[in-house]
Amino acid sequence: MKIITIWIIALTTIIPVTAQNDTVPAVEEHSAEDMSFNTPDKTKISVGKNEIFIIEDNGDTTKFQLGSKGMSVVEGEDGYTIDIIDMNDDKSAAKKEEKEQNERKRTKKFKPHYAGIELGMNNFMNPDYTLHTGGFMNLNTTRSWNWNINFLEYGIGLGTSYAGMVTGMGFEFSNYVFDNHNSIEEVDGNIVNKPPEPDAGITKSKLSMTYLTAPLLLEFQIPAGKKRIHISGGVTGGLKLGSKTKIKYVDGGKQKVKDDFSLAPFRYGATVRIGYRAINLFATYYFSPLFGETADPEIYPFSVGLNLLSF
Repeated sequence: MKIITIWIIALTTIIPVTAQNDTVPAVEEHSAEDMSFNTPDKTKISVGKNEIFIIEDNGDTTKFQLGSKGMSVVEGEDGYTIDIIDMNDDKSAAKKEEKEQNERKRTKKFKPHYAGIELGMNNFMNPDYTLHTGGFMNLNTTRSWNWNINFLEYGIGLGTSYAGMVTGMGFEFSNYVFDNHNSIEEVDGNIVNKPPEPDAGITKSKLSMTYLTAPLLLEFQIPAGKKRIHISGGVTGGLKLGSKTKIKYVDGGKQKVKDDFSLAPFRYGATVRIGYRAINLFATYYFSPLFGETADPEIYPFSVGLNLLSF
C-alpha cells in the first residue's frame, strides 16, 4: 500500500507539470516550514501559500487532497479502486447534512406557549361556585380588566415535540371596578362597604392589585395542517406585590388609598389554555379567597381572556 501511495504522489505532482511544459522546471528549494507531518497516518505538505497537499492512510483506504481536488484509493480483494473527489462538493454535502440534522433537532424540540401579553375580564365566584352578583363587591365586569405580562417561559419536552411541561414567570395586574361606585375599607380584619358620598360625582371606583405569578403546566400539541393546536392545564401561584383603591370624580379629581385590605399574600389556583395560530385563550380560577382565609366576604376571583402578543 505504501508503494501505491508513493506512486500516486509522484503522478499527482510530476505528471501535471510535465504535461504543461516541454521542459521540466527546476524544483524550487523549500524551507522546513513548507512541510509539516502531523501523524504517521495523516501528513500535510504545504505547496505555496494557499494550497495544502494532504495524505490520509486509514488501513485499506488512502486519501489524497490538493486544494479542492481529492482522490480515494481503496485496496480490495480484486485490486484497487480509485475515485476522484471534488472536495467542494463533499464539503457542501457535509454542510447540507449538518443543516438537515440541525433542522431535525429543532423540529423535535418542544416549544411551549406561555410567554406573552394577555388581556382578560375579572369577576368573583361564591363558595358554591355561583357567580357573585350581590353585596358591595358586585362588579362592572365589562370594565374589570385583567392584564398579564408573562415575560419568562421554559419548556421541558417529554421525549417528543408534541408534549411537555411548561413553567415561567409573569406579572398579573387585576382591576375590579365596583358597579355601585362604592369603595371598600378594612375594619378589624374584615372588608366592609364604603358607600359613595352624596353628590360626590364619582365616575369610577375600583380595587387594583398586582401579583407575581408562576405556573406549572402540562401542554399537548395536536398537528392541524402546517400549525398545531396547543392545549395546556395545570396550577398557578401568585405572590402579592401591591394593592390600592382608586376613585375618580367628575371634575377630574382622584383619590388613591394604598393598603393591604387583608388580601391573600399568596394565592394558588388552576389555569387552562388553548390556542391555534393567532387565537389563544386562557382561563384562571383561584382556590384561595380574595381576602384570605379569615376575612369576609368569602369570594374567589377568576378571569378569562385571550393572548394579544406572544414572545
